[in-house]
Amino acid sequence: MFQGFSSSDVEGPAGKLRCLRGGSGAPLLLLHGHPQTHMMWYAVARELAKGFTVVLMDLRGYGDSARPDGGEHHQMYSKRAMALDAMAVMRHHGFEQFQVLAHDRGARVAHRLAADYPASVERLMLLDIAPTLAMYDNTSQAFARAYWHWFFLIQPPPLPEALIDTNPVQYLRSVMGKRHAGLSAFAPQALAEYERCIQIPGSAASICEDYRASATVDLAHDRADIAAGVQLTQPLRVLWGEHGTVGQCFDVLALWRERARDVSGLGLPCGHYIAEEAPALLLAEALNFFKT
Repeated sequence: MFQGFSSSDVEGPAGKLRCLRGGSGAPLLLLHGHPQTHMMWYAVARELAKGFTVVLMDLRGYGDSARPDGGEHHQMYSKRAMALDAMAVMRHHGFEQFQVLAHDRGARVAHRLAADYPASVERLMLLDIAPTLAMYDNTSQAFARAYWHWFFLIQPPPLPEALIDTNPVQYLRSVMGKRHAGLSAFAPQALAEYERCIQIPGSAASICEDYRASATVDLAHDRADIAAGVQLTQPLRVLWGEHGTVGQCFDVLALWRERARDVSGLGLPCGHYIAEEAPALLLAEALNFFKT
């Protein structure tokens, strides 16, 4: 599914980071969401590689990347720590400046990456998220019911980990299959890869720590940015699924315009998993937005 791409392991601040690289041209980093891996880009990566040097990575805690302990205050899964992973990967490949396309959890990493390294991130496109702090502060019953996993995963250990570990594939299929397009949105080979990776020991703990960090240390970092008047300065394009929870529960453009200076975007006729539900539309948006 990634013909022409080479695979490698990069040593990041907290261990191994699995990466793929393909194509030539301006560097473009792709970051995946939960509970997926870099495999989620299978329908768009090869086309993007015709005009860009495309770098894909598995976030720490996911795919075939390392699963470090979360630390006393979940700091090892803060989006600031995960942004350091992204910088390590891009520097390993010789890129100090690059553009970013990111979905879901990866988009939260990309937000922090752009805020902490404004000289490195030139442009970014974020898929189906609003800012983390805004989503927590504006939680409604409809959002809580649809995004139940946000509140399940942040519960103290060991309960969420233990429940996931009893049947990790069922957990994955429950999260992914109950959204707009169901499991039919995913190519069988991709779904098999997501299922393989969530069964790797330590996956449940890493997933929980990712979400616990988002509900604690990440919110502290966001509040500090707001207090200091920090805004993203890069061109930011935000896309969301018209049939997804984020677009239905939040004013996505308005919330991003509170956190960034140059924001555009729109909803697409799909659900949460834009890269797999509407790859042609995403490709058109990406090719129009990113600079070759």
